Amino acid sequence: MKILALEFSSDRRSVAVAVAGTVRGQAAEAGGRESHPFRLIEIALREAGLTREEIEVLAVGLGPGSYNGIRSAIAVAQGWQLALPVRLVGVSSIRCLAAQAQASGRTGAVSCVVDAQRGEFYRARYQITAESVRETEALRLATRAEVMACGAAGDVLLGPNEKTGLPGFQQGFPDAALLARLVAARADFAPGESLEPIYLRAAAFVKAPPPRAIPGI
Repeated sequence: MKILALEFSSDRRSVAVAVAGTVRGQAAEAGGRESHPFRLIEIALREAGLTREEIEVLAVGLGPGSYNGIRSAIAVAQGWQLALPVRLVGVSSIRCLAAQAQASGRTGAVSCVVDAQRGEFYRARYQITAESVRETEALRLATRAEVMACGAAGDVLLGPNEKTGLPGFQQGFPDAALLARLVAARADFAPGESLEPIYLRAAAFVKAPPPRAIPGI
């Protein structure tokens, strides 16, 4: 299976191409909104020796994280599926981050955290060994105090944000190469219109006030 993986949920955007579970090409770029998705895609395809028409599966990191980045990755995948007969699969970027932690040699209790603004963090907890990555606490919104308590209890705090102010925080990024490996054996493909960013807050809308009358106009 020829897989193109897109992981744009952090300031480090990455693309990878895998064939039968082996990564053959990859490209990454820091800078968030300043990155160029199609340039990264072309570099990874060229390194892998494949064309766009040969890709069979597109894997997309669904976050949580950079809403614009995740939306752009989903848009690329949706447009690709309209033009070519590819299958799509979405994966939690937090799960990808945990796999990255294992690949870098981290073991034990790891809390993967992503800044959710408003004094909160997206957090999921994993128990990592050399052989497995097991989720022990599902992804949820957590306060700064809750995350700090996890660190004080011995968890490694890991995430993509540079300045969190969390004691002992270690920076790490979800990576497209790990994303491609995670989906190599999956078959739960989805239509493009069903892909949505992972966003744990309920949407809230505030009605605009009525126009204010200005005397003399």
